[in-house]
Amino acid sequence: MRMRQAALTGEKARGGAAAFGLGIVAAAGQAPLGLWPLALLGFAGLIALVLPAATPQRAAKLAWMGGAGYFGAALVWIVQPFLVDIARHGWMAPFALGLMAFGLALFWAVAGYAAARFTQRPGLRCAALVLMLTVAELARSYVLTGFPWALIGHLWIGTPVMQLAAVTGPHGLTLLALLAAALPVALRTRGAVLALVLVAAAWGYGAWQLTRPIPPREAAPVVRLLQPNAAQHLKWRDDLVPVFLRRQLALTAEFSDPAPDLIVWPETAVPYLLGQAEPVLKMISDASGGRPAILGIQRRDGRRVFNALAAIGAGGAVTHVYDKYHLVPFGEYMPLSGFFARFGIFGLAAGESFGYAAGPGAQVLDLGALGKVLPLICYEAIFPQDLRAAPIRADWILQLTNDAWFGTFSGPYQHLAQARLRAVEQGLPVLRSANTGVSAVIDARGRVLRDLPLNTAGQLTAPVPPALPPTLYVRFGDWPAGLAIIVALAALIYRRFSVSR
Repeated sequence: MRMRQAALTGEKARGGAAAFGLGIVAAAGQAPLGLWPLALLGFAGLIALVLPAATPQRAAKLAWMGGAGYFGAALVWIVQPFLVDIARHGWMAPFALGLMAFGLALFWAVAGYAAARFTQRPGLRCAALVLMLTVAELARSYVLTGFPWALIGHLWIGTPVMQLAAVTGPHGLTLLALLAAALPVALRTRGAVLALVLVAAAWGYGAWQLTRPIPPREAAPVVRLLQPNAAQHLKWRDDLVPVFLRRQLALTAEFSDPAPDLIVWPETAVPYLLGQAEPVLKMISDASGGRPAILGIQRRDGRRVFNALAAIGAGGAVTHVYDKYHLVPFGEYMPLSGFFARFGIFGLAAGESFGYAAGPGAQVLDLGALGKVLPLICYEAIFPQDLRAAPIRADWILQLTNDAWFGTFSGPYQHLAQARLRAVEQGLPVLRSANTGVSAVIDARGRVLRDLPLNTAGQLTAPVPPALPPTLYVRFGDWPAGLAIIVALAALIYRRFSVSR
């Protein structure tokens, strides 16, 4: 009896380890690897492992372990912010990665449990698992302010299939990926053929979209994006602050043909609070030859401090201000800040006290001849629903970011990939100025037209690409994908009870 229990325990442990490993394989679809065929194999293996689970609890555990492997590998960059000040925060790094991986995997665990509880029939259970995992990914995009980083559907970024996001948004891409992985598991050879047909059809649609010309924009403004390459652990050192400032002033003044109509400095690039930066703003205006500039800067309003963006005109006069409103939990602010303050724990990127205050919401800045600009600061670019919340449609999207926090391997490239997806969803070009990279000009189909390599200093001067008409995703958001999931679930429920009669 004991030997049998030991064997069962060992089998369960091996199953959990296999699920964890398959999750790691599935994460290979995320940037910078982008190995989407390998990722589909990983998801297929995980689905095949979860489906025959004897109980809903067992299915939940396997899905949880698979999710933990997936998120642990895809989000490994999450340890980097804790290593900037390693003496103070380094001890938190492994706990942060573990909590993030196993915490996000709980969404998948619920999906596995729900699918197994739904039915014992393999075909129906497989369909239910696909739908429940899609719902789980949708839920984690919104719950507790959301964290839609490394969504399953992101494995299509960089392929023609990404163009579907203009219709379905990111969750339609997730559903497609899971269907392509699950069909061979559920239907064997016939399912593999169906999966190939499905992916080929999506690929063909995307390839066709990429051949369609984008109507050119008359008198497109020319924008210069600065990439000063200030390493995070050096950025605020008293002896290096003037070095990085002079570097950005030199990049601002650098000659180019055509000359820029607008200069952009990345997130928190100005090392002074806005209310105390008048001399520096004047220096920036002089370096730009009086041209407008948009600057990443912090500002204070009473006791509140904001991670902000300021537009300046001739002489350094401030013309527009935007305050970041979707803040990074545990980075820019601390949930339950009073409790954590007792232990001396504050937001990693917070300038003062318990972190930044949130701005009022999405805005569009009317810059006259430069067009209407939707500003995003760093992390805000990962939330498609936030872009749709803008009061009016912009002509282009501008992202200021400091990806020095994200390390040098996967984080910056995943952030760039998501900016590409936002371009497709919105039908708008995205220009991003990143402190350490990757700064880029992205067209309305998500193609990177120009970029600066990671961890290099320089400037990129290019015209703003033209925009497309509002996409279906702009008009309807996640509702079509949500409605499709509801209809599919209703069909499954009908099938489930009609078969049991």
